[in-house]
Amino acid sequence: MKDKLIIFDTTLRDGEQSPGASMTQDEKIRVARQLEKMRVDIIEAGFPAASRGDFNAVQAIATRITDSTVCGLARANPQDIKQAGDALRPAASARIHTFIATSPIHMQQKLKMSPEKVVECAVAAVKQARDYTDDVEFSPEDAGRSELDFLCRIIEAAIDAGANTINIPDTVGYTLPHQFGELVGQLLARIPNAHKAVFSTHCHNDLGLAVANSLSAVMAGARQVECTINGLGERAGNASLEEIVMAVRTRQDEFPCDSGLDATQIVPASRLVSSITGFPVQPNKAIVGANAFAHEAGIHQDGVIKARETYEIMRAEDVGWVANRIVLGKHSGRNAFTERMKFLGFQFKSDAELNRAFTRFKELADNKHEIFDDDLQALMADTANNSEQSRFSMQRLETTSRSGETSTATVRMEVDGVAKNAHGQGNGAVDATFRAIESVVQSGSLLQLYSVNSITSGTDAQGEVGVRLERAGRIVNGHGADLDIVIASGKAYINALNKLYDTESASHRQRAQAI
Repeated sequence: MKDKLIIFDTTLRDGEQSPGASMTQDEKIRVARQLEKMRVDIIEAGFPAASRGDFNAVQAIATRITDSTVCGLARANPQDIKQAGDALRPAASARIHTFIATSPIHMQQKLKMSPEKVVECAVAAVKQARDYTDDVEFSPEDAGRSELDFLCRIIEAAIDAGANTINIPDTVGYTLPHQFGELVGQLLARIPNAHKAVFSTHCHNDLGLAVANSLSAVMAGARQVECTINGLGERAGNASLEEIVMAVRTRQDEFPCDSGLDATQIVPASRLVSSITGFPVQPNKAIVGANAFAHEAGIHQDGVIKARETYEIMRAEDVGWVANRIVLGKHSGRNAFTERMKFLGFQFKSDAELNRAFTRFKELADNKHEIFDDDLQALMADTANNSEQSRFSMQRLETTSRSGETSTATVRMEVDGVAKNAHGQGNGAVDATFRAIESVVQSGSLLQLYSVNSITSGTDAQGEVGVRLERAGRIVNGHGADLDIVIASGKAYINALNKLYDTESASHRQRAQAI
């Protein structure tokens, strides 16, 4: 029998560190439930010591997830370990993942610790973590640039202290595939007690090599891979879960292991994470991109018609590409709507939330001939983004655009429940809309990114808009969807403003609690 390849998903922790990708607690729970449905082995739910919000989110996920192990990250210090242990207490299966930097540059410049002190801290952290759970993972941060002898020394000590998973991170995405595979192979060969732990890999994509490095490590003996949905993560991102899983499964002639993942849930997971974070998936992205199984060249089309295997090494339906068109319309009832949303992974917390979403669905059904699951995903994301608790909301928008003339926009908003009217002019309807909103809010934020995507095909498709704002070093992404792309743009801008002010309010609350 082949070995089990453990899939460790860190979308909710490392993925969320991507600028602007922060998620609310409810959004994290939705993603965690989808990961559980996909049969991910380990869900790294967050970094409990980072903030009260992170602690609460990890605790909430630990309370709800039963079929996957829930993991919390902790630095190698007593307070972090305690926070992680406390947050994970409700979990049916819990893991604490502790780490400390081991490369010379990190030890000298960041930690300002001697190698002896680093080993001492690592051992103490692992031992403390074992007081909370028998499942402890240790990572020597920046292993890719660490000295081999020191790596062997600290890993051996961590295993002796009780770590049963050893994760080897290429933290800055510096290593080349042959080097990374050789590193893992040497560690397995040289460390006397290596057989007592599962070796893992955590690779970043700074040089576009995260997946290649991870697969090289698997071939060298690693049996856990840390990865994220859509390759989400800080800087250039992490190793992509979908690419790792399908590379190993497709090339079973080469790999001596396989995951237990339900691959048919890959595309739904990708769409869910994309809709929540507002990070669109590029069309040519492997596995989950819109063009991943599309063929335009005549010779390719002819080959696929004759025999799919001529140009397709995987079946689209095996990773969740199915035409899930729902037969719902303006005459459909709440039960049919609710059941379909349950199938898509949405659970309504109250009748008020259901009523709000159902009303939005009816409005969409009145204006769109065919409704797809993608439309419902966007509808739910848009409903969540415009909740009753939002500080800013857009009630009405009117725009005018004529060739050769300045565009105008008139917007009716609510700010903390108070109605406001504003007017703006700009280079196009979207620019005018943003200026009108800013004349009310006066956020002083900088628009860093504006992107538009079509959710489905056809001229009646909903438009999905992403907006990225920055102010005083804080970066947030806003998301909006509508049949009218200008209205979707206004929704996205207001959603980003709500996140910006919510983030700052949370920061103020944390500082007040600290005082």
